[in-house]
This record gives sequence, structure tokens and C-alpha cells, in this order.
Amino acid sequence: MIAATAAELRSMATAATDASGYFPALYARVTQRIATSIADGLFEDGPRMDNFASTFAALYVQAAQHPADRPKCWRACWNVAADRRLLIVQHLLLGINAHVNHDLAIAVVKVGRATGGDLQSVRADFDHVNDVLGEVYNDVIGDLERVSRWTGEAVHLGAGSVFNFSLHVARRRAWTAAEDLWPLDAAETKAYTAELDEMVSVLALMITRPPLLARPLLWVARTLENHDPVEVTRALLGPAT
Repeated sequence: MIAATAAELRSMATAATDASGYFPALYARVTQRIATSIADGLFEDGPRMDNFASTFAALYVQAAQHPADRPKCWRACWNVAADRRLLIVQHLLLGINAHVNHDLAIAVVKVGRATGGDLQSVRADFDHVNDVLGEVYNDVIGDLERVSRWTGEAVHLGAGSVFNFSLHVARRRAWTAAEDLWPLDAAETKAYTAELDEMVSVLALMITRPPLLARPLLWVARTLENHDPVEVTRALLGPAT
């Protein structure tokens, strides 16, 4: 199931003609690495991890295929997909923000309830995904540098460590949100997820509108980037494509 999900994400990325292809390209690589890890027996419960990863990815696929039903945080991604003033990294961060800060907690609760277990039964596999993300991140940086020539220097100056730390913090917060969601009934869940969507939408706005002092640096960075979204998507998909 998860291998088919990775293929679907790859197809969605290659079909895009704007920056909306960037996140699914990156996500396809993460999903494929998880599929490989499952096949290699690296997760505590392979079938459950397959279900979890597929359930998680389905939230992105649903947002992509049903524009009218998108949460606000996902609408923020597609609203600027044609805006070439944004850096490649900004487009990627918008997708990561919506998927980790909004979707992840929802996926954790769905899987826990569907399997009749509790949150702690999912925790080991949830944490192991951090290792997979780290592996993919190291691979992606080299490919990203082909289309965004400033990123290698940024990583050398410590941006990579900051990103990894921020991602781990976001995942810890997602777990806390899952703990908050777990005991809620349907009405309470709807209210909580709406509030979560609002918060994540604010983060999306901050990604697209950085502080004034940073904007000259962003302008310089844009001059060092490839502005053909199809070529950028191919690079993010990696050499296998």
C-alpha cells in the first residue's frame, strides 16, 4: 500500500507545472524510504507503519484532489504555487508546515483508533520516522543545491541543523496535539482541528512574509535559484526519475 502511495505522490509531482509539485516530490522520496524501511523490517510493526504512512499521506492527497475542502493551512500552499518571488525552500516549508503541524496529529489518532490500540502503541514507529526523515534530508540537500545554489552554503553555516531541530520540535508538538485529540468526541475534535488549522495558517503566513530585515537576503538567494518549476520538481524527485 505505501509503495503505491509513493508512486501516486511521484505522479502528482510530475504532473505539476508550478511550485505545487515541490512538496509532493520531496514527500514521494520520504514515502519511498519508509516503504523500503518497512520491507527491511526496521519498524516495530510493519503493517501498522504501512497503514500509518498511507493514512498520513492520504490527508495530503485529499487536500490536493479536493480544493473546496482544503484546510486553510493547505490553501495557503496552493494560493502561492505560481508566485515565483518565493524561494524553493519557502514552498517546501509551506507543505511541511501544513502536513506536520496540522495533518500528523490527525493521522496518529486515526491509526490508533482504527487499530483498537492506544497512542503509546504507535509511539515507537512515530519516533523512528525521525531517523528516516534525517536520511532523506541528507540526500535531498545535494539535489536541491543543483537548483538552489545558495542552500549548500546555508547548510555549511548551520541552517541544516536548525531545520532538523525545528522539524523534531514540530513532530513533538504534533504528538502533544494527538494526545489532546485522543479523548475528544466528534464535535470537540472538529473544534480542536479548526483551531489547529488557524494556528498553522498563521505559521504559513510567516513563511511567505519573512521579516523586513531578511528580505534583501532572500532577494539575493532568488537570483541563485532555477526558476523553472518543472526542472526544480525533477531535481527534488531525485536521480531515480
